[in-house]
Amino acid sequence: MAFNIEEELKKLPGKPGVYLMHDARDEIIYVGKAVSLKNRVRQYFQSSRNKGLKIESMVPQIARFEYIVTDSELEALVLECNLIKEYRPKYNTMLKDDKAYPFIRVTLQEEYPRVLFSRTMKKDKSKYFGPYTSAAAVKETIELIRKLYHLRSCSRRLPAETGKDRPCLYYHLHQCKAPCQGWISREDYRKQVDQALGFLNGNFREVLQDLSDKMNRAAEELKYEEAAEYRDLMDSVRRIGEHQKITSGDGEDKDVAALALDREDAVAQVFFIRDGKLIGREHFYLRAAAGEERRDVLLSFIKQFYAGTPFIPRELMISEEVEEQEILEEWLTAKRGQKVHIRVPKKGTKEKLVELAQRNAEIVLSQDRERLKREEGRTIGAVKEIGGWLGIEPPERIEAYDISNISGFQSVGSMVVYEKGKPKRADYRKFRIQTVEGPNDYASMEEVLSRRFQRGIAEDTGFEKLPDLILMDGGKGQVNIALSVLEKLGLSIQVCGMVKDDKHRTRGLYFRNRELPIDRNSEGFHLITRIQDEAHRFAIEYHRLLRSKGQVHSVLDDIPGIGPGRRKELMRRYQSLEEIRKAEVEELKALPSMNERAARSVYDFFHRQEKHSG
Repeated sequence: MAFNIEEELKKLPGKPGVYLMHDARDEIIYVGKAVSLKNRVRQYFQSSRNKGLKIESMVPQIARFEYIVTDSELEALVLECNLIKEYRPKYNTMLKDDKAYPFIRVTLQEEYPRVLFSRTMKKDKSKYFGPYTSAAAVKETIELIRKLYHLRSCSRRLPAETGKDRPCLYYHLHQCKAPCQGWISREDYRKQVDQALGFLNGNFREVLQDLSDKMNRAAEELKYEEAAEYRDLMDSVRRIGEHQKITSGDGEDKDVAALALDREDAVAQVFFIRDGKLIGREHFYLRAAAGEERRDVLLSFIKQFYAGTPFIPRELMISEEVEEQEILEEWLTAKRGQKVHIRVPKKGTKEKLVELAQRNAEIVLSQDRERLKREEGRTIGAVKEIGGWLGIEPPERIEAYDISNISGFQSVGSMVVYEKGKPKRADYRKFRIQTVEGPNDYASMEEVLSRRFQRGIAEDTGFEKLPDLILMDGGKGQVNIALSVLEKLGLSIQVCGMVKDDKHRTRGLYFRNRELPIDRNSEGFHLITRIQDEAHRFAIEYHRLLRSKGQVHSVLDDIPGIGPGRRKELMRRYQSLEEIRKAEVEELKALPSMNERAARSVYDFFHRQEKHSG
């Protein structure tokens, strides 16, 4: 039955929940949350309200909506975050970056703790430092700690496995005291751990003084190599210390977030402050909906960023007031397990810190505006150009196909997908040719296309989304193969061929029975070339993978006395199995690697097969 929006609006409950807007193709174009579904969803369809540019452009595309009732607004917020991340709707502000920040983990629950690199923050008895914005800096810090405090890095279960194996290389490099051998007491080892914790908390002065004393003592004793090692360690400590500048005296964990917006491009800048020290900063790109206000984009960023990061600071300082501040604080408090405050500083050093984040966001957006325009030209702009050449709407989804074989002994097909001018590798597909013998690219292509679109009609997972344009690596012949397959299956999809010149370079497009010239210096041409090369690369890569795994089992493998060398020579000399089948014994014997016995074996193999089949 058709979805009647007016009737469905009457059924909406006055309860909190999440609503999902669908377009005519049943794709989810927007996800939102509401304290009262009845009041919130109705607002979209009331003509008297000033909805704003984003809502004005979205509402005409809504074909139906659905909703999920929750017990509270907090539950609705959590569900909204999860659904936005899963469906990435067109009209929701989307965080383009999906970064997992590293931590330094000290395994205090172990009798002999280790200092480890971690991408997650678990609820165990370890102590975590971070998150940090640079994985390289984290690894450098861990390496320095091992050199300074000689802590183990192995995964042995101590003390249960003490003495079961020899000490590792780090012991011989003087970077571990070998607790695995019982050569350092638990108490002395813990003192080293405590010093490492002090270092991670920013206590560099004592470390530098101790290293300086050791360097001077080694120099006095004419141990210059040892002195140089202490000097290098001091340089490393200073370099790491420079990354942790004091920004406040309260020693608390804070994030400072601000946003710059230019039409549909946005950049969020975040400063990470841990124990009162600025440990790093990072910027994030967002895709905003047309006409969306800056505070709404900032709100969307906060939801998406803190839904994905394992560490929640005690305080979040932001550049301007946002809606739902109280429910956001409640949500962040639940994730942290302690009270979290969201504040908009109005004066003093905190306000200046937020202003600094704001200026940084604006600088990044300004610097990247040209890069973003160039990227759009290479992708969306190129797709529009192709659509213009063909006289069709810009194709959102383009699929291209290629066949790869070695003398026809094993053919494979590839399907690559580009959406909005960018490769969508998750949708790439590989095909082993099953019904075609020999190097028949037309027949192989017909099989690949038939299998792909039959599965598409059946809505098999991974094949259900059909393209707006099919690009064939060839002219009239390849295009006609594709059109005949589509006609048999009752599908109407645009098909375009890439016509080559004598040097096998694309010179034009074959579309609707005529060749169209294209500008070889245009972004559209460059995109076509990239798609063509990608389809070819993917097919070749698949073929090599099968060969490397020994999965290409030729009929020749079954012939007695024909090993890899003779098999390769037969494949080089003859174009297909049919040609080998027709060869006489004398002709086969003339090959360098073949003797009478091997040639007779090949001949008898094929002719015995013929007798059996007869």
